[in-house]
Amino acid sequence: MRKFLTANPVELRLSVVLLILIAGLSLSTDTFLTVANITSLLNNNAVNLIWAVGLLVVLVAGGIDISFAVAASVVQYVAAKFLGSVGGGNWFIGFLTASMLGIGLGLINAALIHRFRVVSIVITIATFNAFFGLLMFFSSGRSIYTLPDWWTKKIFIFEHQSASGVWSELNLSVAVMCVCLVATLFLIRWTNIGRQLYAFGDNAEGARRAGVNIALMQAVAFGWCGLMAGIGGLMQVNIAKEVVPNALYGRELDVLAAVVLGGARLGGGRGTVFGCVLGVMFVAITQNGLNLLGVSPFAFQMIIGATILVAISTSNMSFDISGLFEHANPTGKKGVSR
Repeated sequence: MRKFLTANPVELRLSVVLLILIAGLSLSTDTFLTVANITSLLNNNAVNLIWAVGLLVVLVAGGIDISFAVAASVVQYVAAKFLGSVGGGNWFIGFLTASMLGIGLGLINAALIHRFRVVSIVITIATFNAFFGLLMFFSSGRSIYTLPDWWTKKIFIFEHQSASGVWSELNLSVAVMCVCLVATLFLIRWTNIGRQLYAFGDNAEGARRAGVNIALMQAVAFGWCGLMAGIGGLMQVNIAKEVVPNALYGRELDVLAAVVLGGARLGGGRGTVFGCVLGVMFVAITQNGLNLLGVSPFAFQMIIGATILVAISTSNMSFDISGLFEHANPTGKKGVSR
């Protein structure tokens, strides 16, 4: 534990801040630290956490993807049309369809970045607009309400009713989120591909000279982000019980802020799943606390903006400070733009 805290000071600081925030909200309102509110927090932010671990892999590899929320919307629409054409399908076909569509959209990003040698944020801004434009063109902005029963039926993994009659529950999206967290942790911590992703993100040129396949790293990073986008989109429909083409538009900045706040470095080569969880929960608890305290929802947007600024400045500060220790590691080199 001591080694982890020493190696991950951002996670340590965020954990302390999060505990202080929880303590303050617990004293300020009677409804915050209740089973009903905690389960609601997990249900409402399960999809964001699924997206967050997908984005984490891209950030670890030194890239940025802001198209994943729109990609999830595209997956929802195409999957709904496809499943309707094959008689409805089931959960297995649904996960397979969403996963393949999401990976495909992620690989489009990876192929464009590798082919044109353009920084990833520029490419994903382009695909963000292209995906959304095509979605709105083909859907005409119309929502889909007729969906297979299995997709809209609520599946609970936990149910509880308090003595006062307040009902609490955890739905399927929370279980899927846990699987995605474990799968991402396994990928980046316990596989050779994961170690190569960190090396590529920290020093792309050095990794290339060491024999790391650059195209493969980009394909894995953006493909994984696409996979999580597809799965998140599938679970969002299970929660909302409808497919709304523009419902997920704009959520990418909240997730990006949370992941970077959790310690993922914009320069690449740094980030943990635990930090992702902390970042997403910090943003979620802040929003939830403001709602319970009756603060205007517009205040949350200001906080998100400030969070992005703090996260970016902290990330850059960490990146710059690391250069002070290069004399102790003659082979260390700063990463290059991707």
